[in-house]
Amino acid sequence: MQPNPLLKKLGYSNEDKLVIIHVDDVGMCQASIQAYADLWDFGTISSGAVMVPCPWFPAAAELCRTRPETDMGVHLTLTSEWQFYRWGPVSTRGADSGLMDAEGYFPRAAAEVQESADPDRAAFELEAQVRRALDFGIDISHIDTHMAAIAHPKFIPAYIQLTHKFRLPPLIPRLDAAGFEKLGFDRETAAFLVSMIGQLEEQGLPLVDNATGLPLDQPDGQLALAKKMLAELSSGLTHFILHPSIDTPELRAITPDWPSRVANYQTFMSQEIKDFLKNAGIHVIGYKSLRAAMRN
Repeated sequence: MQPNPLLKKLGYSNEDKLVIIHVDDVGMCQASIQAYADLWDFGTISSGAVMVPCPWFPAAAELCRTRPETDMGVHLTLTSEWQFYRWGPVSTRGADSGLMDAEGYFPRAAAEVQESADPDRAAFELEAQVRRALDFGIDISHIDTHMAAIAHPKFIPAYIQLTHKFRLPPLIPRLDAAGFEKLGFDRETAAFLVSMIGQLEEQGLPLVDNATGLPLDQPDGQLALAKKMLAELSSGLTHFILHPSIDTPELRAITPDWPSRVANYQTFMSQEIKDFLKNAGIHVIGYKSLRAAMRN
């Protein structure tokens, strides 16, 4: 694949290593909001994305309003994966939308909502989440997707339409089919995305070169792992995903992967990772830079 044209727009060379250190699931619970705020103040993250349908979304929006220097996108959500802590659509309660399971929440798995959801109703829901974030005063930097639920041919056109309508960068890596399949996409979706990349860049959409991040099933040794992964970044722009949370009783009750989320937080609150980022020859940027390049 040709070098990413975004690099020169941002003032970098094709050999430079750029990374967006990105916090997923902001607003999923209180612990995620505090973690994002702490890490932003500490200076080891450069972006995040908020889950609009979740109960703690208003608190996340208040953080963004009072801290306009933060970089926050919308983590477009069509799934609700936990056993007891659930959320549903913001646009409808209609069972005919296919957006809800038998309990009245989003389905737990991406494959379920991809199978059941009406594409038009899903498109309406995704736009409603963006508009709700704007109505709550968030200066949205980009859009991405929770659990990759939108990564399906029936939803991707609506996702692209949102990027144009609101002039927001999407999270779409510039990968070949094998690269998308390595990220867990099925063959049909991988081929669909590959067919679109050239056209999207011609339309001026800024794309990342790769997406990776710390695991949620491996709480031990995350500092060493993070340093290794960051040291081995290829040239171009990488979206590096974290799911940090502070340790709270609520977090422990919500999700069995809480030790990894706390480890994500502790790793990027360490002076060692901060010093590593400073000295590793990596350029840390946020999505607001991509948004500016897109809008210019």
